[in-house]
Amino acid sequence: MKVLVTGASGFLGKTLCPMFRARGWEVFETNSSDADLTTFGSLAKYNQICFDRIYHLASWTQAGDFCLYHPGEQWIINQKINTHILSWWHERQPQAKMISMGTSCSYEEGRELSEENYLKGQPIQGLYTYGMCKRMLHIGQMSLAKQFGLKYLTVVPSTLYGPGYHTDGRQMHFIFDLIRKILLYKRKGEAVTLWGDGYQRRELVFIEDFADTLMNFDERAENDLYNIGAGEDYTIQDFAGLICEVVGVDPADIHYDTSKYVGAKSKMLSTKKLDLLFPDRRKTPLRKGLEITIADIERGQN
Repeated sequence: MKVLVTGASGFLGKTLCPMFRARGWEVFETNSSDADLTTFGSLAKYNQICFDRIYHLASWTQAGDFCLYHPGEQWIINQKINTHILSWWHERQPQAKMISMGTSCSYEEGRELSEENYLKGQPIQGLYTYGMCKRMLHIGQMSLAKQFGLKYLTVVPSTLYGPGYHTDGRQMHFIFDLIRKILLYKRKGEAVTLWGDGYQRRELVFIEDFADTLMNFDERAENDLYNIGAGEDYTIQDFAGLICEVVGVDPADIHYDTSKYVGAKSKMLSTKKLDLLFPDRRKTPLRKGLEITIADIERGQN
C-alpha cells in the first residue's frame, strides 16, 4: 500500500503516519515546506508514483477566534490548497482513493450534526468561511467521483486530543489551552480565566482512537461522508473539573469571562451512521485520555 499524506507534520499526521508504517505501508509525507499546496504543480515530484491512498489533512486554520480575523485569507488559501490537490488527484492519481478531513464547523448550529445535514443551512457565522471551504472540498470530491468515477471518503472529526499537540505559539484548541492554564496555575499561581460561562458543551475524540477508526473503516466505505465522534459530550466546566482532579487543583479557583467569544454553544456529532458500520471501534475513556494528554504537556513544560 502506497500512501501520500498532506499536512503530515500536523497533529493528526504525526499520529497517523507511524501507524501506517506499522502496518507495512509505504508512506510519503508532505507539508507546506516541501510541497506548498497553494502553488499549482507542487506535487509534481510524486507524479510517477502510483498511490493507493491520498490522505488530505492539510488546511489553513487555527483554533480559538482565529477564523473571526482571517476570513478572506482562509477562503483564498484553503480554496487554492483544495483545488490543487483535487486537480492532481484527478489528473495524476485517478486510481487512488482520497480520504479528506471535513469539519464540524460546516454544520448549521441548532441542526442535528448528522451526515445528511452537512451541506444544509448555514455554518455558524464566526466559522462560516472555514466551514464553507470544507463543504466545497467535499463537493469537489463528489463531483469528480460522479464525472470520472474516482473514489473518496470525507471524514468529519470531533475535536481531537492526545499527546503530540503543537506548542509553537499558534492558538490552541480549547482542551489544550485549558490544560495549559490549569497547569500554569498549579506551578506558578497564574489565574485561570476561561471564555464563556462554562456551560458550552464539547465532544472530544482521543487522537489514537480517531486514527485507528480511520484506518480500519476506510476499506468499508467509499464515496460517502462519515462523522467520527465519541458519542458523548461534556460542559467546559466538566472538563475543567476533571483536569483539576487529575492535577490536584481546586476547580473553585477557576474564573469565567462571559464577555468572550465562545463559538457554538454545543458541538456533538451524531455517530449513528458510523456505529452501524463500525460498532467495535476503539474508544479511550475520557479520564484516561486526559491523563495521557496532561502527562505529555507536563513533559513539554519541564
